[in-house]
Amino acid sequence: MQDAPKPIDAPLSHLSGREAWLNTVEEITGEDGYVQRLGARHAAVFIEDKPTLLVTFETHQRIEARSPRGHPLGWEMARALGWSHLCIVSDGDTWFRDPNVYGYFDRLIDDGFFEDFDQVIFYGAGPCGYAAAAFSVAAPGAKVVALSPQASLDPRVSEWDDRYRHMRRTSFSDRYGYAPDMLDAAAEAFILYDPESDLDAMHAALFTRPNVTLFRMRFMGPQLEAGLIRLQILFRILAQISAGKLDRAALAALYRARRHDGGYQFTLLQKLKAEARPYLTVLLARNVLEQRNARPFRKALEAAYKTAKADGTPLPPQTTEGTDD
Repeated sequence: MQDAPKPIDAPLSHLSGREAWLNTVEEITGEDGYVQRLGARHAAVFIEDKPTLLVTFETHQRIEARSPRGHPLGWEMARALGWSHLCIVSDGDTWFRDPNVYGYFDRLIDDGFFEDFDQVIFYGAGPCGYAAAAFSVAAPGAKVVALSPQASLDPRVSEWDDRYRHMRRTSFSDRYGYAPDMLDAAAEAFILYDPESDLDAMHAALFTRPNVTLFRMRFMGPQLEAGLIRLQILFRILAQISAGKLDRAALAALYRARRHDGGYQFTLLQKLKAEARPYLTVLLARNVLEQRNARPFRKALEAAYKTAKADGTPLPPQTTEGTDD
């Protein structure tokens, strides 16, 4: 007889609206967890299993857009590895700057909640990456993976970041405020970002700490989380940090998967074309055309040869494989 499906296997994508989603999640977690509303825009969803706890920060909108089943990202890890999972979910990008969220983590600390687990891992991306770093202080010794996080949106710290002007009146200087400082209690943290985004790179630089590894993922674009999921390496990153095997060399090895990723290849092609680098364009186009028939790369190859012929720019020798015809 097959085992009955776990409650977190139930599809939620058919539900309309955040409240309906939360109500259904509350029903299916049953005795294995709970749902707790944290004010008007936040909620905590906890499911208990094995003694590794993954804490993720997610928005309801991204859950809807990313998961065909309407599931938090952490549920997929929980299914795969049997981890316990605590998801702090928000309605929109709030950076989780809400006294109700602060109070919830205060209660977890007072109750010794995190002490019940052998290992705690915090994860988030963008505004949720900020929260993963900021609230990790609640679990000293935790591990953190944050993708393109902001360090703070306090204009006294990051007035150069004009993407989130609507958040400038929100306090980032009170409790759980400046994310880099909140990482001081972490066992280790990994900040992954695309250095082609100047603002993301400037935020990442503020996280420089002895226990923090900054890792550049060039040409992955602003949707780094979606890119890592597409490359099928995000869960491997979290599994490796859990196993104590994640370091710069391990990240570099995982990141090699980009070499066969169409999104990465196309972004790189656009960058080389914009910078008028025909030599590198030819090398990239040849490599991609050896993998698959991709018209944009064939056109770029032809254009690079035409341009080079007109202005005398040296190019790699033409091959006999037919890709340069």
